[in-house]
Amino acid sequence: MRKLAYLLFVAALAAGGWWAWRQQEAAALPDYIATSNGRLEMNRIDVATLYPGRIRAVHVNEGDEVAKDAVLVELASDQSAGQLAAARAATEGAEDTVQRAQAGIKQAKQTVARAEAEIAAYRQQQKVAKLELDNARQMRRDNLISASEYSKREADYQRAVASVKAAEAARAEAQAAVAQVEAQAKEAAAGVRRAKATADTAAAADADMTVRSPLAARVEYRLVEPGNVVGAGSRVISLLDPGDISMNLFLPNAAMAPLQTGDEARIVLDGINAVFPATISYIASDAQFTPKAVETPNEREKLMYKIKLKIPPDTAKRYNRLLKGGMTGNGYVRTDRSQPWPITLNTHLPPQ
Repeated sequence: MRKLAYLLFVAALAAGGWWAWRQQEAAALPDYIATSNGRLEMNRIDVATLYPGRIRAVHVNEGDEVAKDAVLVELASDQSAGQLAAARAATEGAEDTVQRAQAGIKQAKQTVARAEAEIAAYRQQQKVAKLELDNARQMRRDNLISASEYSKREADYQRAVASVKAAEAARAEAQAAVAQVEAQAKEAAAGVRRAKATADTAAAADADMTVRSPLAARVEYRLVEPGNVVGAGSRVISLLDPGDISMNLFLPNAAMAPLQTGDEARIVLDGINAVFPATISYIASDAQFTPKAVETPNEREKLMYKIKLKIPPDTAKRYNRLLKGGMTGNGYVRTDRSQPWPITLNTHLPPQ
């Protein structure tokens, strides 16, 4: 019993000494410096799947550093693979249809060309037959040829005229065939575009079965294991952005009023001999009850304003192995920007 009482006394004495030291430290600061305790927070990114499937492989472990676009998780889906195969087959079929249509266009145009050549030849024959008929008509008037000879010349001319008309009809039919086949070719080309669009969509869906890191980050939680079946939008990996580190402070109205976003700030972490630069990235518009973890010099100050101090991304990334979410410390801001920082709060970074 005495031992327990002694331990409680020592603990109370240590807590009192620590509190007195913190109050003395705060009192030593200029009156234009406001401070509050807080914890480091790292921005968390929950990486999720776009489509349902079975987890084929997980390529990272908790605590791993991953690069941007690094493969985190692979999913397997028979439906996705089947859709991609079907889309590619449809594309190949549509391309074959286009090739056949183009061959049909070529053949139809050749038929038109032959018909035009025949028309030219038959017109020449018609011209000759017309001359011979005119000559025979004159000779018949002069009784230089018989009636049967004249009838023969007239029949030759009529055959020539009929041949020209038949060739012109064949050309019109061939031209109609060309127009029809060209329309079929256009429809086939549109089918190719539709099939390729479907194939691209299926390929994108299949590629999305591989989950990649959206940024260079640290793995916080591995939420799935191989063999798990997940739905669309299921979280699979939780990442921490090493370039997005901040600390929330809670200050009374008097200290908060002069502050603006973008103002300089400082962060001092427990157990680290360093002063990290920071800026005010957020100031709450409404007061809230003081969280229990926040120490206030005046117990009557129940309502406080939340502000967020953010360490510059390049500094945060440089010390990404040192800075961790949950580390405790103090944040400092100047209520008068025209005043210099105290020497003890000049930026001082730890050795790397």
